Amino acid sequence: MNTKLKINADNKVLACVDRSRFADYVTDYAAWAAERMSAPLELLHVIDRHPEIGSGDDHSGAIGFNAQENLLNELSEKDAQRARDEREAGRIFLNRLRQRAIDAGVPAPDMRQRHGELGETLAEHEAGVRLFVLGRRGESAETTQRDLGRNVEHVVRSLHKPILTVTEGFREPRRVLIAYDGSGVTRRGVEMVAASPLFRGLPVHLLMSGKARQDGPKQIEWAQKTLQDAGFEAPAQVLPGDPESVIARAVQELEIDILVMGAYAHSPLRSLLLGSKTTDLLRSSKIPTLLLR
Repeated sequence: MNTKLKINADNKVLACVDRSRFADYVTDYAAWAAERMSAPLELLHVIDRHPEIGSGDDHSGAIGFNAQENLLNELSEKDAQRARDEREAGRIFLNRLRQRAIDAGVPAPDMRQRHGELGETLAEHEAGVRLFVLGRRGESAETTQRDLGRNVEHVVRSLHKPILTVTEGFREPRRVLIAYDGSGVTRRGVEMVAASPLFRGLPVHLLMSGKARQDGPKQIEWAQKTLQDAGFEAPAQVLPGDPESVIARAVQELEIDILVMGAYAHSPLRSLLLGSKTTDLLRSSKIPTLLLR
């Protein structure tokens, strides 16, 4: 096997798309990230099976000689035809997104369809992925008008690589904000941003909020120096207060385009009992958010 090809294939940007209008913006941000990182781009469409959903036909009158066998054959054929129709519709949909990525400057984006559950499928592909790109809303959230898709929290919790969750619309990022709290996750995030070409050349603001900490100034000074040593313009602020409110205000005042933060540091049980700042921020934020795991 060609070693160079293997290295490239193991560091791809994976765009998770469904057949909603939000897939266009997922593709746009994934193409932007792939170009910035000189990484291969793959568009993945996971077709969720719903065996519990029937055809809606009334089979109550299907009685008589060999009726049960005939009915099973009929249902099996209808299920197979439905799967073929879904694959073909997905292929046409993916081809359109592939062309959109090519028009954005990605030379040869790959595309793939899989049947299964979204979180499990993405976890199976995680080893070869450098960055996931995911819509915060999709088909289900568009139908129900939810401000956060039903799969987003589960998917984010099940993965360990950075995940760029995107909102509606695309604007080429010009300013980045790291919500820094001095935790191991955000310290690793600062080091990752410093070493990655993703935000190279963009100002990366640092903001420490929440409860006032005695070591806050020292912590943020380390983060600022790490970024500056890597060549970044890195203004830094320590603003005690409710993180959701402080971050939202900073995003607006500084005209931030991408928010970087750690995600779900606590257990699902603790989040259930106490709520989750990550989920609250994802619901309230109007800009793409890079989640660090």
